[in-house]
Amino acid sequence: MNNSNNNEKILILDFGSQVTQLIARRVRESGVYSEIFPYTKWEEGLKKIKPKGIILSGGPASTIDGSSPQVSLEILNSGIPVLGICYGQQTLCSQLGGKVEHSTKREFGRANIKIIGKSNIFKDFEDNTELVWMSHGDKVTELPEDFSVIAESENAPFAAIANEDKRIYGVQFHPEVVHTPNGSKMLENFTQHICGCSGQWTIESFKEIAIERIKKQVGHGTVVCGLSGGVDSSVAAVLLHEAIGKQLTCIYVDTGLMRENETEEVVGMFRDHFNIPLIHVDARQGFLNDLNGVSDPERKRKIIGSKFIDIFDEEANKIGGADFLAQGTLYPDVIESVSFIGGPSVTIKSHHNVGGLPERMKMDLVEPLRELFKDEVRALGRELGIPDHFIERHPFPGPGLAIRIPGEITNDKIEILRKADTIYIDEIKKAGLYKEIWQAFAVLLPVQTVGVMGDERTYEYVCALRAVTSLDGMTADYYPYEQSFLANVSTRIINEVKGINRVVYDITSKPPGTIEWE
Repeated sequence: MNNSNNNEKILILDFGSQVTQLIARRVRESGVYSEIFPYTKWEEGLKKIKPKGIILSGGPASTIDGSSPQVSLEILNSGIPVLGICYGQQTLCSQLGGKVEHSTKREFGRANIKIIGKSNIFKDFEDNTELVWMSHGDKVTELPEDFSVIAESENAPFAAIANEDKRIYGVQFHPEVVHTPNGSKMLENFTQHICGCSGQWTIESFKEIAIERIKKQVGHGTVVCGLSGGVDSSVAAVLLHEAIGKQLTCIYVDTGLMRENETEEVVGMFRDHFNIPLIHVDARQGFLNDLNGVSDPERKRKIIGSKFIDIFDEEANKIGGADFLAQGTLYPDVIESVSFIGGPSVTIKSHHNVGGLPERMKMDLVEPLRELFKDEVRALGRELGIPDHFIERHPFPGPGLAIRIPGEITNDKIEILRKADTIYIDEIKKAGLYKEIWQAFAVLLPVQTVGVMGDERTYEYVCALRAVTSLDGMTADYYPYEQSFLANVSTRIINEVKGINRVVYDITSKPPGTIEWE
């Protein structure tokens, strides 16, 4: 590992944006390690990572409000290059003597900016017009002293600004999201051509850093790792095994809410391929009993999370206790459940593995993947030697099929959904589409409709199919299937799955929807 490259770090100060971690992700893609700190802990961030550059995230606040978050003038006067994004631009302008006002014409969604000034932010950009993603109601109306405009849009005359002498920059748009096609290039220009980073950090570097963190946190303690059957917990388990070896015991819980053949595949891989100690718990009836009569999706998630914890606690006691519980929590789980930094972002939905442990448990949490996205986890998994066929599997939620059955859950509904989902995935693979799609699954709706089969009247459930493309799970678009594919899948499901007589396809993007239905 090249120590000089490890010392090249970018500090990201979080002002409460739902997509702050995307900034970190894009920075890592440019070959530079980054860490996120709350804007209130900027001093700790400066001291800990000694950054070569600082990025100020967006956020939901308005600088016009007297109590809005502010960036410290010490940061702006530190001599370290600074890039403010959206709210980050507005707060740095406000702090340096500029003016921010409510806009009469807000910008939400795609917009075109015109590059009108020379700056390394736009180094090697061939065109003067760029497509970007806007999301703001306020806008800068007056620049601080010694700042100049380097890009403008129809409703944001100061879409990008710069003080080249102090190396302070601001953009009103979001370069971190995929909807800004050249946003990654802008961030790379900032990290490499403005901050002077070499851009040689890799996921292998992260692996080594993560292993050292685990060793430092765990010490001589013992760890149990909860396996859900998904890629995340599996990668976390293998990473932990590499870090602490025999100090780790994995626990796989069969909830009865798993995909077809899930249990056999997971248990086989860990026992046979990696030779990792594994406890297999059959808890199917217990989960079904606890979920009986529950319709609210938040309650389902909470019940499932609590049940997992109870089982992990019980199994840990059977082996003489454990000091730590490890989970494969990822950032998209965290940001939808609670702000990554405890700040002002809002809860979208609770995830079964987010939120800490009850006080009665004597274990602390180990979450080595908490700052990563799915594709980064997959890259880490390959680095750890996990087979590609397992790494490339679509994401599967810890609560399993329970959150793909809106309304009450029964054994019959689970079996109906499992069969429909298996057919759907089988057809996707036969069509050669599996790797093109980020995630695909079937949903059993709490709706029954009249149908006719063999001259007989049916009154059965509606099955919804979902398939999305995404890079990181934070945003997603529905997959544009050919009509013939959908027709074929629908025919198979209706013919082969008793209990379904109608199939629909979900064409909702994220946002405004989520990927999962619950």
